[in-house]
Amino acid sequence: MRVVVQRVKQAQVEVDGRVVGKIDQGLLVLVGFTSGDQDDVLAKMAQKIAHLRIFDDENGVMNRSVIDVGGKILSVSQFTLYGNCDKGNRPSYIAALHGEEALPLYEQFNRYLAQYTNVETGIFGANMQVSFVNDGPVTILLER
Repeated sequence: MRVVVQRVKQAQVEVDGRVVGKIDQGLLVLVGFTSGDQDDVLAKMAQKIAHLRIFDDENGVMNRSVIDVGGKILSVSQFTLYGNCDKGNRPSYIAALHGEEALPLYEQFNRYLAQYTNVETGIFGANMQVSFVNDGPVTILLER
């Protein structure tokens, strides 16, 4: 499981010109799955993301979580996180799970995230346009 977490002032995802998920202050979470990802990994990753101390406290120190600041999460599936460019210039996505295997993991991962804060999502497998204002910028890469 690979995740890109971005602290945002706002983020949204559109499909066919229609906004399907939108948040103000919070986290944009791009997530990809690979073989061997299981429920315990999903739960631990959701807990890690919800408790990441990447929001400023009253002293300007990154010491608060999305929970602490009352933020939301916009979760977007992104199999391209498993793109491998070691050979040539065209990425190979062989390590990414196929949709029918990844969808239940994505749905469960979002349920785990929702135990901590409000979660908006994109549409799994759709051609999505994601826009956001990165706050900082702060971008964290997580992998399990």
